[in-house]
Amino acid sequence: MSDPITLNVGGKLYTTSLATLTSFPDSMLGAMFSGKMPTKRDSQGNCFIDRDGKVFRYILNFLRTSHLDLPEDFQEMGLLRREADFYQVQPLIEALQEKEVELSKAEKNAMLNITLNQHVQTVHFTVREAPQIYSLSSSSMEVFKANIFSTSCLFLKLLGSKLFYCSNGNLSSITSHLQDPNHLTLDWVANVEGLPEEEYTKQNLKRLWVVPANKQINSFQVFVEEVLKIALSDGFCIDSSHPHALDFMNNKIIRLIRYR
Repeated sequence: MSDPITLNVGGKLYTTSLATLTSFPDSMLGAMFSGKMPTKRDSQGNCFIDRDGKVFRYILNFLRTSHLDLPEDFQEMGLLRREADFYQVQPLIEALQEKEVELSKAEKNAMLNITLNQHVQTVHFTVREAPQIYSLSSSSMEVFKANIFSTSCLFLKLLGSKLFYCSNGNLSSITSHLQDPNHLTLDWVANVEGLPEEEYTKQNLKRLWVVPANKQINSFQVFVEEVLKIALSDGFCIDSSHPHALDFMNNKIIRLIRYR
């Protein structure tokens, strides 16, 4: 047994053995730790590699076992593929290619279910009528909520590239609000008559936009139309057996399916 070796990969420390690091001699790691390539050291004397430290765990585990083990909700396949290309672990590159084919086949058939809720509430705010003169005002505000579930993680990513929240005067992708790879909840409001722009920020009221059309979504009808455009372009079709036609027409429940 060789002495343990500590690696600093992008600031994250890993401890392993020389035998593990040279288990694939033709890889970059094999060359680095067999003396064929120079290695850098950090201030603690650990071997330093300026690459992504988080996904290196999967590369190291492959060196140990020759098996690709990823969690079911793994979302960084592209990054892992680039890192495998950098380290030139050819069996890992091939295993990733097989995994991506497997995931692609699983993504072909998919279901999309959207449940919509809407209510009206009163928002109170101050209006500046003159310097140092303010009045209290109120207005009715439509509040929307959409619970979106899809068996296709890739479709939710696609949806996230089209829908944006407007908050603090900036647009931000809804992908940061993914609860998990298959579930997304959206909350937003329509434009409120007479509400000053700064009040949206102060009261944490988010508005929803669709790009590249640059259209604000002020009703469920517009929301449904835009989501249907995105879903139909990705191969989905309306599931005629569910939900009830009245629920669909009233924008309460939308279910789409995709067969390929």
